[in-house]
Amino acid sequence: MKAVGYLAPGPITREDALLDLEIDKPAATGHDILVRVEAVSVNPVDTKIRTNRPADGDTPAILGWDAVGEVAGVGDKAGRFQVGDKVWYAGAINRPGTNAEFHLVDERIVGHAPKSISTASAAALPLTTLTAQEMIFDRLRVTDPVPGAANAIVIIGGAGGVGSIAIQLLRAQTDLTVIATASRPETREWVKGLGAHHVVDHSRPLPEQIAALGIGAPAFVFSTNYSDTYVPQIAEFIAPQGRFGLIDDPEDLSIMPFKAKAVSIHWELMFTRSLFSTPDIARQGEILDKVAGLIDAGKIRSTATETYGSINAENLKRAHALIESGKAKGKIVLEGF
Repeated sequence: MKAVGYLAPGPITREDALLDLEIDKPAATGHDILVRVEAVSVNPVDTKIRTNRPADGDTPAILGWDAVGEVAGVGDKAGRFQVGDKVWYAGAINRPGTNAEFHLVDERIVGHAPKSISTASAAALPLTTLTAQEMIFDRLRVTDPVPGAANAIVIIGGAGGVGSIAIQLLRAQTDLTVIATASRPETREWVKGLGAHHVVDHSRPLPEQIAALGIGAPAFVFSTNYSDTYVPQIAEFIAPQGRFGLIDDPEDLSIMPFKAKAVSIHWELMFTRSLFSTPDIARQGEILDKVAGLIDAGKIRSTATETYGSINAENLKRAHALIESGKAKGKIVLEGF
């Protein structure tokens, strides 16, 4: 079967950074289902893994985690899906990725794909949806109020893939005031269109801008990028006993500025449940089913903004390069082989 991967990690500018490959088609056993991949999207994690993780000897590393496709095989312990079902998921970081014609995935982290949007549009959403939903409800616990705080959340990096879906999930499921950061005219317009109540410029000091909104100190902050650089500002504007969550990988993160306000810190990794096969691993499938329902009810829209054609090394290299430039808005999707 066709696949895209690499044999040695390195920069995307290398000719062999990603390669078109022919590899063996796998078979489903246990809790796995075999999915015929129809569309994928590209996330920052793809670029980080490609840059840093060595391949296993002569076995190429296959990237890609978001996928939408059709079930082509079912393992002996799998029972949620049947051959022919349309599914979507974000995979597991310790297994081969979705940049392949056929892909094995544990059915417990898989959901029924939404019916009202295209396959490519749906492929933009699983990883960012799981990340945002887990952060909002499992980590920050936004339905548990912070005493005396404004019923509000600040999303730093509102125009990125995670920020874009987080805004919508909050508006669809909570009554929180959503404050998103964006610095360029096009990204400010994007996050406003997704439902942010207020937009502030992260290239300027945030405490003054948030104070000027006149709503009080926000209870929650969700940081999607450059978290270490924002800590002093967040410590200034967040409410006492507020909750701060982050998803990026700062080289060093000093949390001392949070001590005076007893701010709690919450790290979200969407892959934790699958990586450790946690007792609640099936929650990911439940989340994807729930969000598919929100999409089909017209409450959530796809965050796909760029379609780069078919799934091959050339197009994936273009997608990786755009993500690494820091100028991506929403999600990049690819469809078919």
